[in-house]
Amino acid sequence: MPYQTVNLKIEKPVSIRERVYRHLKDEILNNKIPESATLVENFLANQMEISRTPVREALHFLEKEGLLELIPRVGYRVRQIDEDELQEICEIRKSLETLAARRAIKRMSSDESKAIMENLKNSDKMIQSGKLSSFINLDAEFHELLGRASGSQRLLKLILTHRSDMVRYRIKSLLRTDNASISLAGHHRIFDCLVERNESGVKSAIKAHIEQAKKYILLTSSEDNSKK
Repeated sequence: MPYQTVNLKIEKPVSIRERVYRHLKDEILNNKIPESATLVENFLANQMEISRTPVREALHFLEKEGLLELIPRVGYRVRQIDEDELQEICEIRKSLETLAARRAIKRMSSDESKAIMENLKNSDKMIQSGKLSSFINLDAEFHELLGRASGSQRLLKLILTHRSDMVRYRIKSLLRTDNASISLAGHHRIFDCLVERNESGVKSAIKAHIEQAKKYILLTSSEDNSKK
């Protein structure tokens, strides 16, 4: 009889390309790479002391995701805020998250409800203590929990994709206490409507929340540009 084991899990090694990709993506989403900076393949490879291939592949993936744009014969740079693109992302998010919320009203489990309440509680703590970078992660988690409560893995995947698209626009605006507090208030309104099984209310709450986010993204961008 062949020997069987159930307690040992072999973790797949993370490729160099994946590590470079994750690192650069994190730097972009957290605004650690200046918009004026140029990402040059061979320069990055030399800095990291690795071959150019994984760097090239990582940069290519980030370009496909819309986080970078290729400048021929120069390199890559972080894509700047495009108002038309932001408008499109917001409209898509309204539709996706409204659908998720409507499904969640009928399907949300007690555990999922508790997870959202815990998220709101922790979010308030982070804002009160001035830990806004931690709130940014909780802000993203709230929308993920909403997607999970829908009971649809496909819908969750779409929400996460478009949430990622918006994060690079959103981070700077959330690093201000007033904006973070307004965002959290929007999360509370959405959750209250879920608990009350108020479909029309949750649609209005999601629309108002995303429109508010868009407003502060554009305001923050405008303030940044005026300082240049």
